[in-house]
Amino acid sequence: MDAIEPLGGAEFAPQQTYLNTSACALLPRRTIEAITLLAEETAAGRAGGAGDFDIVAEARATYARLMDVHPDRVAVGSSVSVHVGLIAQSMPPGAEILFPEGDFSSVITPFTVRGDLKTRFVPLELLAESVRPETALVAFSAVQSADGRTADFAAVRAAAAAHGARTLLDATQSAGWLPLRAGEWDYTVAGGYKFLLCPRGASFLTVTEEAQDSLVAIHAGWVTGEELWTNSYGPVRELARSARRFDEPPAFLSYHGAARSLALLEEVGIERIEAHNKALAARFRAGLAELGHAPVPDVSGVVAVPGLGDRQDALRAAGVLMSARAGNLRASFHLYNSAVDVDRALEVLAG
Repeated sequence: MDAIEPLGGAEFAPQQTYLNTSACALLPRRTIEAITLLAEETAAGRAGGAGDFDIVAEARATYARLMDVHPDRVAVGSSVSVHVGLIAQSMPPGAEILFPEGDFSSVITPFTVRGDLKTRFVPLELLAESVRPETALVAFSAVQSADGRTADFAAVRAAAAAHGARTLLDATQSAGWLPLRAGEWDYTVAGGYKFLLCPRGASFLTVTEEAQDSLVAIHAGWVTGEELWTNSYGPVRELARSARRFDEPPAFLSYHGAARSLALLEEVGIERIEAHNKALAARFRAGLAELGHAPVPDVSGVVAVPGLGDRQDALRAAGVLMSARAGNLRASFHLYNSAVDVDRALEVLAG
């Protein structure tokens, strides 16, 4: 097989075979430096306080370019569950929400805890055909956390449009390696600490202009005003006319790092990363087949092997990090991985 070299150059220096980005990414060197600089400046008495809104705006704009939307369509926050909670709390009582079976709990639970919504679960492969006139929202992950399967995006969009349902795409396991157009979905959410290479505490929500009025800014505060520095006391006079009305107060350490991480992804290019990750995944699938193991079929950059979840500890002891999810052994490839990483994992599994 041809050699597949890592992307990103000297930004990464893993000390073991790290195939676990679906759990948490390696941080680039530039990101660590940005966080360290802000922490040191804050400790010394930084003139502007504990961070810069201009750098948050930079992160917002770069994420928007990566997701092919205008920055006005992007809200920043801390976690996927908070973004989804905003959407869930804005749904009218009795609304039907359609999910794939076994999707990630942060996409589902904010709706189920309401108690007055109708939630329905179907197999992923039947998601599009299960949309019906009473469906208000179809919520699903672009790449399934448990097994790496990808949904039929076009079919889901077409079915939702045919029945007047809105769509919520969780891009946490896909943004950063799979080219996505956020404007094709009413809402998208993405936790930054996986394939977007960001520190924990950076997460992104996109909302189309048409869908924005469907949401209630339930955690609005001074940072959500149209004029940022005029709403410190009393009610916010005017919420931002953009998706910034749904911002959480940014965790500046996280966003100073996120701006650098997102810039690196843009420099390398998502299409290039997609080809790289899929090539590594294909190499791993081929090697697994030679060993007599049958991974979950897909062309995703995330590979799951049913029945091998109990090998996680032995792999870790040999310096190979993967995840055990729903009984599967899950390998997730990203720009800092190489063919050497794949071959090492296969070598340990063979032994």
